[in-house]
Amino acid sequence: MTTGPAADDDLHEVRLIDVPVGLHARSQERAAELIREMYLIEQARHHDVGADQPEHALPGRLIELIDALTGQYGGFTVQQDREMLDAISRGLASIELVYRVPRAAGDAALRLMEMLDEVDKYCLQGRHLLTLATPPELVRYRHWYLREFAGQLAGSEPTPWPEFGD
Repeated sequence: MTTGPAADDDLHEVRLIDVPVGLHARSQERAAELIREMYLIEQARHHDVGADQPEHALPGRLIELIDALTGQYGGFTVQQDREMLDAISRGLASIELVYRVPRAAGDAALRLMEMLDEVDKYCLQGRHLLTLATPPELVRYRHWYLREFAGQLAGSEPTPWPEFGD
């Protein structure tokens, strides 16, 4: 998870072990749905679509989350996406992904996890977002995935997905 260019000397390895390919693909699809909806909301806000209708007014905190998620957390590296697509096409059940990221990515991963958990609360309310809340299995996966960045960048050993206890 990169937040900007960094010299190779400032990059640290994060290894995600036994990444479940199918679950990861479902998680990526879910994230894409949410990002599409947030992008549309962001575009509507900038064009004042529905601004004169109180039922379309968004809570201030949701607006902050949309701004952060669409502006700051745009995505991961292309290489790991390619590896995942290859694993899907080959029918693999799991793979190992290795990222080289700045140490600050650990804190960013935890902030992202908190924001996505908070957005799920809005999804559950069904008032401001059309996207359904993330299913529990995908929330658990998201927590493992993002905590691996924070933990490993703080010096912890990798925890393979099958060993994650949440």
